[in-house]
Amino acid sequence: MTTTMTMTSHQSMLDTCIQDCLKCLRDCEFCADACLSDEMVQMMAKCIKLCRDCADICTICARFMSRNSEFHAQLCGICAEACDRCATECAKHDHDHCKKCAESCRACAESCRQMVSMMK
Repeated sequence: MTTTMTMTSHQSMLDTCIQDCLKCLRDCEFCADACLSDEMVQMMAKCIKLCRDCADICTICARFMSRNSEFHAQLCGICAEACDRCATECAKHDHDHCKKCAESCRACAESCRQMVSMMK
């Protein structure tokens, strides 16, 4: 029974983390696109780069978790770091899309850190 409960808990956490990665991916892509339309696009360059990197890492992380890759715990650690950096940068800007992106990045980073902890 304990093994079944542990597997169910792991699957639930995995599903949540995948969903958080996919939400972060969407919000990062939206944020980068919106920043590219900003009049001061040069000032948003770091935000755009981090959003694009974060979106790509979230994509591969979700894919690795979906197929239960033996590398998904390591990738979740990298994803958490990318999300933290993106959230920090996006939080510096007053745009609604940046605030929403920072929020999604923080949630994704936390889910990924929980996955890493569970896999140890």
